[in-house]
Amino acid sequence: MYSEQVMEHFRNPRNMGVIEDADGVGEVGNPTCGDMMRITIKVEDDRLADVKFQTLGCGAAVATSSMVTEMAKGKTLDEAMQISNKSVAESLGGLPPNKMHCSNLAADGLHAAIEDYRAKQAAKV
Repeated sequence: MYSEQVMEHFRNPRNMGVIEDADGVGEVGNPTCGDMMRITIKVEDDRLADVKFQTLGCGAAVATSSMVTEMAKGKTLDEAMQISNKSVAESLGGLPPNKMHCSNLAADGLHAAIEDYRAKQAAKV
């Protein structure tokens, strides 16, 4: 059912945790399946210096959260905003059709964290 990459990121998730003094926070959820994700980011010179996640959900939700943090770390904010649900799923070797909504959450959580950061920066001006 799941690819080896999905199982690897589920068993050994990367970047799990919280950035205490985060520059941006994105929280997303899917009431249909109960998956909840919180992504925190640290930004330096318009790049994602650190990205962490907390996820309550199925194996695919954990795996997509782990993968999206790996994909985003070190990228500029604009590059990270280009990470899509499709690219997350492809990086994991695909997801079963009934689990594609999990990858939507991971990309949405990352985008929400970046949007939160940008809103905070705009408010400072």
